Amino acid sequence: MKELTERQKEVLSFIAEYLKKNSYPPTIREIADHYSISVKGAHDHITALKKKGFLKQSGKRPRTMGLTHTKHEDSSEMTEIPLLGSVAAGVPILAEENFDGNIVLHSSMLRKNKKYFALKVKGDSMEGAGILENDTAIIEKQNTVRNGEIAVAVIDEAVTLKRFFRESSRIRLQAENPAYKPIYSQDVKILGRLSGIIRNY
Repeated sequence: MKELTERQKEVLSFIAEYLKKNSYPPTIREIADHYSISVKGAHDHITALKKKGFLKQSGKRPRTMGLTHTKHEDSSEMTEIPLLGSVAAGVPILAEENFDGNIVLHSSMLRKNKKYFALKVKGDSMEGAGILENDTAIIEKQNTVRNGEIAVAVIDEAVTLKRFFRESSRIRLQAENPAYKPIYSQDVKILGRLSGIIRNY
């Protein structure tokens, strides 16, 4: 089975999540609107997904798209990961109180044998890295990151998404917006590494 492009994976995940929520698939126009692309662009993605064997469609009627594979087939497995909403200070980010449902992603977007969670991005401190308000950040759970990676960190009981740097005697959490100063601390807890971004236009 042919490998999918990143955008094709996103479109497939969008269709899978839409199917789960509505019990019927989106129209090509709804896909186009979701990604702010032309109807022809959306149609091309659908055509490619059908050619690669990930989608089927009954004739040319709208809302007849379906996923071609079952959850047991590794090549097309759709994976649910928890979406965590706004996090109150003092409440651990992975606490049950913050659970805001699941999002469905194609398994090829995730590394095998790794655990993930998703967060809604608040604010514009990382816009220089292309991370915008209300984006959904896909986070790979781990308690260490390398210098320069974007991490979810807990500092003074607050959760933040910043670029991580270990200096000689402290940690620097660097925003990607010149309006925000770096955060320095010797006491930083890492919850995970940024793996990807999902955006609703």
